[in-house]
Amino acid sequence: MFRDTAIDDLSFVTEVYNATIPSRLVTADTNPLSVDEIATWWRATRTDRPFWIIEHQQERIGWVRFRDFYGRPGYRHTAEIGIYIHPAHQGKGWGSQALQKAIDASPSLHIHTLLGFIFAHNEPSLSLFRSFGFTCWGHLPNIALLDNQPCSLEIWGKSLG
Repeated sequence: MFRDTAIDDLSFVTEVYNATIPSRLVTADTNPLSVDEIATWWRATRTDRPFWIIEHQQERIGWVRFRDFYGRPGYRHTAEIGIYIHPAHQGKGWGSQALQKAIDASPSLHIHTLLGFIFAHNEPSLSLFRSFGFTCWGHLPNIALLDNQPCSLEIWGKSLG
C-alpha cells in the first residue's frame, strides 16, 4: 500500500535515508540528516509531487518521493523519482512495486517524463530502472567525491507519453 507521508513518518524516513549513507551507493550525503532536515523536504511536498510511505501489513517498508526537475516552469511535466527501501526489506521486490506505482500515477500527476539520478556504480538501482524501460540519458563523470573516491552520476529517463 502507498499512502501520503505524515509528520509521524518523518523519523522512519530519516532512518531509512540515513541507512543508505554508509553504502555510498545512493546519496552524496556523507553524514546523517536530522529529522528536521527531512521535515524540510516534507513541508515542500506538493500534491502533484507526492511523498509516499510504502506499507505492507501495517509495517512501513520504505518511501517514494517525486521532486521537480530543475525548478523551471517549462520542466513542470518532468519529475525526479527517489525510492528508498528499508534495509530489512531490500531485495524483495518493493523497489519494483514502487517504481511501477510511480509510473502508473504519473499521468494523473501530469508527469510526462520520469528521471532517476543514479550513481554509475549502483548496479541494483541501474538494473531496476533498466528493467522498467528507462535508459541512460546522461553520464556525469566523477562529479562526486565519496571517501576520496570519485563517483560518476547517471541520469536515467523514461518518456511516459
